[in-house]
Amino acid sequence: MAGTRSAVNRRRFLLLSGAAAAGTGAAWPLVAAQGRSSAASPAPDPVRRPPQPPNQPPTGRPTPPVRRAAPYGLTTLDSAARLQGQGGGYRRIVAGPGWPAVVRPELAAGAIGRADRRTPLACFVQLTDLHMADVQNPLRTEFLRAGSPGSWRTQEALSVAGAVALVEQVNALGAGPYTGLRPAFAMSTGDNVDNNSAIELEWYLTAMSGGLITPNTGDPTSYEGVQNSGLPLFWQPGGALRDLDKQRGLPRLDGFLAAVIRPLVSPGLAIPWFSTPGNHDALPGGCLAPRDEQLRDVVTGGRKLYTLPDADVAAYRAVIKSGNDPRSMVLKDILRRNAAHARSVTPDPRRRLYSAHDYLTAHLDPAYAGSGPAGHGYTQDNLNGDQLYYAFPIADGVLGISIDTTYRSGHFQGSVGAEQLDWLERTLAAHSALHYDPDGRVVRNTGADDAHIMVFSHHHSPSMTRRPDATRPEEQRHDGADVIELLSRFPNVVAWINGHSHISKITPHPHRTASRSFWEINTASHVDYPQHARLIELMDNHDGTVSLFTTLVESSAPYRTDFGDLSSVGLASLYRELAFNAPGLAPRLTDGVLESSAGTRADRNTELLLRRA
Repeated sequence: MAGTRSAVNRRRFLLLSGAAAAGTGAAWPLVAAQGRSSAASPAPDPVRRPPQPPNQPPTGRPTPPVRRAAPYGLTTLDSAARLQGQGGGYRRIVAGPGWPAVVRPELAAGAIGRADRRTPLACFVQLTDLHMADVQNPLRTEFLRAGSPGSWRTQEALSVAGAVALVEQVNALGAGPYTGLRPAFAMSTGDNVDNNSAIELEWYLTAMSGGLITPNTGDPTSYEGVQNSGLPLFWQPGGALRDLDKQRGLPRLDGFLAAVIRPLVSPGLAIPWFSTPGNHDALPGGCLAPRDEQLRDVVTGGRKLYTLPDADVAAYRAVIKSGNDPRSMVLKDILRRNAAHARSVTPDPRRRLYSAHDYLTAHLDPAYAGSGPAGHGYTQDNLNGDQLYYAFPIADGVLGISIDTTYRSGHFQGSVGAEQLDWLERTLAAHSALHYDPDGRVVRNTGADDAHIMVFSHHHSPSMTRRPDATRPEEQRHDGADVIELLSRFPNVVAWINGHSHISKITPHPHRTASRSFWEINTASHVDYPQHARLIELMDNHDGTVSLFTTLVESSAPYRTDFGDLSSVGLASLYRELAFNAPGLAPRLTDGVLESSAGTRADRNTELLLRRA
């Protein structure tokens, strides 16, 4: 579809360039979805209802706390942000109605009465694609906005304030609406930072663990970047210049740039948290040559390109589309030829690029221990081998596995190397009393704990390829289809949970042996519209099926924005509103939602049924 294709192209430029209703505690209804193929969206059937309100815990479980009252709720079951009014100009955010959960029966039929006999197994939160960005970084490629207004985000200077507001909301969740369990942990599934920059990694770890963050680099007293450049290509919040964005209705906000670089405090997550790497964590810009000497000098240096000749913009845009320049030769040539036109900025060694070893070392630093666990999934063994994959207990009888899908040699797509895939297979087998070998023969392991298994990664299955990784050219790489094939051999796998796409989409992966099916849960980013995290709960229905409940969560920022409020709370609200006002987004909304990003009703709040062996 043309609209979807346009959205994906815009999102790709953002990802790769690096420029790049009241809730009152009422019961939340579920609606059942018709069966569908993975390519189609089910139409909700409003007739079917479970025998009890789904926010009622099983017998003997504590009642969840009373939900937060107006002006917004704790989850999108209560209320969901939407744009006020009509038209394509700048529109304000208001509280819209909550989204009821949709029952997804594609992989298993839901038995009558299951809500009366369920046992809660696990409850946790997925965060993804925070893209905490140093927007003054000289290696950012904002110049791609020429001819493509969506290739630069007006809200990206507010990513730290937005992340802190999300942390606050996770802390406020209390108990899951279905299990009645308090979330046991949060998992951030990659692109935690935007530019593979050491200072961004410090901001991310501090936001998650708690502490003071000063979202500024270079000149300690002022902002240096495209938003005070005087260039009409970019939103100039201060002053009267009728730039591209003010022409479409964005406000004049004098004092905005001074506000966005002021220190703010994150309370840190009140629950343990884990971390999975994404391509932006591993690579500058999410796709450039890692730790290249020339790029390293640019990123910490004192010259920054704001604009380029059209021919150079087109050349770099073509490289981004193809992804076929792992050594970043085209960009380095562009930087060299246009060096005389770069503007002076204050050098800053804190912007340095970091390696996988540095990433692991930072996570293991006791200064970022927060609510734990130590290393946030990583251990000294990971550090010794520079390995960014691990397994961890989610709850009694529930196992989490975090895998590393990044290309360390430089590419925005993902893959898994043969060594890691072998480790994944061994880990799955060690926790499965029964699985199938590649030829479909039953393999038994009577000593296994037979856990329910959830796999986490940054890349989703469509974004994984088999291209070689230049850092290990002899190693075979595996794509999303290979991972799906492996996971389907293990009936204990209930879900593969990921990000990267900046789209909320839930895909069934059926198998002719029903117990070998599983769900892929892909969640949108927290930098672009619609800025969601996802609460995930697992229940045993005691009828041979389990239910995964997925509930989208917004940040704690109030829906209402006040252009005079430049506090961290006001900036977090503005962060959301600017994302909702991305170029060309509003005219494509259907019933207040852009489904190509936020997902259909069946990709948002759901009950995902699955048969167990």
